[in-house]
Amino acid sequence: MEDPQRPVPARELEPVQDPDAKHNYEGVLRFRDRLLKSGTLEGCYMGLFKGGVDIPPLFVDQMAHVTLRNILDGCDDPLRLRAAEIFFREQKATIQDGHVLLADLETVEMHASGSNYGSLGRLIVEAQGATAKANLDVLDRQNAALYWERESRHDTVLSLTYGRPALDAFCRNMEAWIFHFLNIEVRIHPIRNIEEPRWAWHIGLDAEATAILNALWAGEQVDAGRMRRILALFRLEFAEPREMRHDIAGRSVYLALAADENDAVRMKPQNLLLNLPIHET
Repeated sequence: MEDPQRPVPARELEPVQDPDAKHNYEGVLRFRDRLLKSGTLEGCYMGLFKGGVDIPPLFVDQMAHVTLRNILDGCDDPLRLRAAEIFFREQKATIQDGHVLLADLETVEMHASGSNYGSLGRLIVEAQGATAKANLDVLDRQNAALYWERESRHDTVLSLTYGRPALDAFCRNMEAWIFHFLNIEVRIHPIRNIEEPRWAWHIGLDAEATAILNALWAGEQVDAGRMRRILALFRLEFAEPREMRHDIAGRSVYLALAADENDAVRMKPQNLLLNLPIHET
């Protein structure tokens, strides 16, 4: 603790008898060394995906969390703050009558493991599509102030239904995330479907969305059940087309967010940075 940046050679960990404890120490030191070498949290985050992720996923999520805390410093919009949690906390998706609801996966599992589901558990299991009722803990403009009282409990639900304000908040967060890391201004808008039969570029915001978009672009048939896993589609446009790859400059980039076979949403915000079609100088 007196010298947190001191190099720790491997031989100093040899006396540790517990293999799990030794493994944990090695992981923490590897993360610390990466951070020190990078100089900034953002540099460390970007560097992870260029040379192979060798730290626990929890650390990656925590870096995204801290970075978003910096990006949204001073933000007074509860919907944007709740939407930012999608970047670093796994969500549970529920689709009822065309409504897309996201609840914190850890919180849902905690409720489900107890004897009483509580209002949140009932929402996820029995949602009937009334997405703006405060007693169901679904955040909207009218009740968004609830977030300030319960942000650390992660027990509010977000509606990503097309046309809802939370979806717009999610778009603004993605724009801010890209600008913070890449200093590139983009505009992101929700869309109902992709009209271009042969679009120029796409980015899946998670592993399932990536696989589905890849299959569709390649002309493969995707069954209706799997297509229903797509929760939201977006169109991204560069403010300055010259910052794009020259062969597709001015074309739209399509984004998708999806749930996996267990209705879990595990966003990979790094995809927005690493897969953006940027003109390399």
